[in-house]
Amino acid sequence: MSEQQSKNNNNKPETKFATKLIHFGSEIDEHTGASSVPIYQASTFHHHDIFNPPVHDYSRSGNPTRQALEDYIALLEGGARGFAFASGMAAISTAFLLFSTGDHVIVTEDVYGGTYRLLTTVLNRLGIESTFVDMTDFDAVKAALRSNTKAVFMETPSNPTLKITDIGEIAAWAKSHELITLLDNTFMTPYHQRPIELGVDIVLHSATKFLGGHSDVLAGLAVVANDSLGRRLKQLQNGLGTVLAPQESWLLMRGMKTLQARMEQSERSTRKLAEWLSGHPAVTRVYYPGLADHPRREVHEKQSKGYGAVVSFDVGDGDRAKAVLSRVKLPLVAVSLGAVESILSYPAMMSHAAMPQEVRHERGITDGLLRYSVGLEDIDDLIADLDQALNG
Repeated sequence: MSEQQSKNNNNKPETKFATKLIHFGSEIDEHTGASSVPIYQASTFHHHDIFNPPVHDYSRSGNPTRQALEDYIALLEGGARGFAFASGMAAISTAFLLFSTGDHVIVTEDVYGGTYRLLTTVLNRLGIESTFVDMTDFDAVKAALRSNTKAVFMETPSNPTLKITDIGEIAAWAKSHELITLLDNTFMTPYHQRPIELGVDIVLHSATKFLGGHSDVLAGLAVVANDSLGRRLKQLQNGLGTVLAPQESWLLMRGMKTLQARMEQSERSTRKLAEWLSGHPAVTRVYYPGLADHPRREVHEKQSKGYGAVVSFDVGDGDRAKAVLSRVKLPLVAVSLGAVESILSYPAMMSHAAMPQEVRHERGITDGLLRYSVGLEDIDDLIADLDQALNG
């Protein structure tokens, strides 16, 4: 966290989340009084005194606009330090490079397809091994431990079947074995879920999704629980150059200011949509932690403030899924989620296309599975639209 951010936060009483979203320490430019963080569109910075270098000297190593964003997400997640990357996968890839040849990582089995691809086609070539485990089964997680295990990577709710991992249980066990814990918090955001408070070491986001919220910026964020990890991740971020540009940093901060309002509205709509889908004859299964029959609803409620704005549902087979995709009129049919507009995705050919079919099916990601990210449209209009697509 920057010196100015710490000073600003120390001068303010503890505030609630909605207030932190607006008053995060850099909301007023200290030099001009501007109500928006300036975009420092600069690659390098003048050294007024060569013997006392400035805080920022080169934008890969640090940029004032990016710094404001990094302090912002650290504040929201309750961590020691934040980092902004060029994409969610840049954040995840950089975090995984904390590990070395011969190291082993335990990973949520139905993890995002991009993370699966990274682990199975890139990091495996570098000698970093991974074991994919159903983390709803604590005994299976413990059984995956090896002498060379260095970390546990969680995704909860998982993408796209929304399985729930008990964060505190896994984090405490990992700590007892001196393992680093990482968690992808994209679906919940720090509004609903703050993993560092539950013992997690590194929290990761595809900020392209709910944090940005407007389908107009590609970004990734990471927050570390302590300064030691912060120094290590900073060295990797600087060395790899996987940084977020100032324009995108500014756009992301603008989007984050409305996070709570957007998440609350979208979640209300998603709960209604999930209930409606559960009673539809064309739908064989619905995945949403807010449903009464979700097998890990109590675990989710213990660690999360809400249920989120993503619901997945199975229509039976690939042909039916493709028919629904061709008939809907309101949501974007697209890769991604977490935007003001609703987005309907087909994991088998989009987010999890990198996962072999047999692996997908083992993990419940069938050819009939659709993932609906609910936006800010009127929910009755969204339901009517989906109804005609399912019945067409």
